[in-house]
Amino acid sequence: MVDLISIVKYCNERLRIREIKDFPGSFNGLQIEKVGKVSKIGASVDAGLIPFEKATENNIDFLVVHHGIFWSPPTPLTGVNFDKVKHCMDHDLAVYSAHLPLDCHDELGNNAVIAKKLNLKPCGTFLNFEDQDIGLLAQSQFSREELKSRLQNEFSQGIRSIEFGSSNPKKIAILSGSGQSAVDQILNSGCDTLITGELKQQHFNYAQENRLNLYACGHYATETFGVQALAEEIAQKFDLPYEFIRTGCLL
Repeated sequence: MVDLISIVKYCNERLRIREIKDFPGSFNGLQIEKVGKVSKIGASVDAGLIPFEKATENNIDFLVVHHGIFWSPPTPLTGVNFDKVKHCMDHDLAVYSAHLPLDCHDELGNNAVIAKKLNLKPCGTFLNFEDQDIGLLAQSQFSREELKSRLQNEFSQGIRSIEFGSSNPKKIAILSGSGQSAVDQILNSGCDTLITGELKQQHFNYAQENRLNLYACGHYATETFGVQALAEEIAQKFDLPYEFIRTGCLL
């Protein structure tokens, strides 16, 4: 068993939590503390009541999440908000959240892991937010059809393809989660192909008019990689067991 402070300190330094700015209300870092030492590491994309319950059912007492419990102005601890916090308190479950610091990390980040799994070589970044690029650019040596095939194999729940760009893209932009802010930025980055989580209806016309390839692979699905990579690394460093809590969301 390992003390909580040591694990939190490691995560904060590894992800540069204090340096990477995020959206207001994200509150990256330790969000719910625990009393005892940590005996098992877990990972989940979302800080929801069901993931919390599944974590404690599997004896997890330190849960890494991507979407934390704080995304809006302070709200009363009533209803499900109360239930979530009470469950963590009753079961001594610590919750650690990392949003943009985990998205843009060059080794553990969602974008970096997606590129690695697709055998794409990182070659730069794009999409600046508060002096930090949060999107990844990668070189490609295979055709659009091969790229699509690899995406379908990796994201078995299904992908959405909008293909009006080059049939042999040499550079590919990757942004996990929501791709709304990235679609009109990729041409400025020297590419016409974007891999992301989710898009909006208007992006079809935009892609058609600007000759882009857009691949939406699921918001949840594209953000399972970072929390798993971080949690696995923590577990290995501190010699603790690890488990991923999958909630089955296809969005």
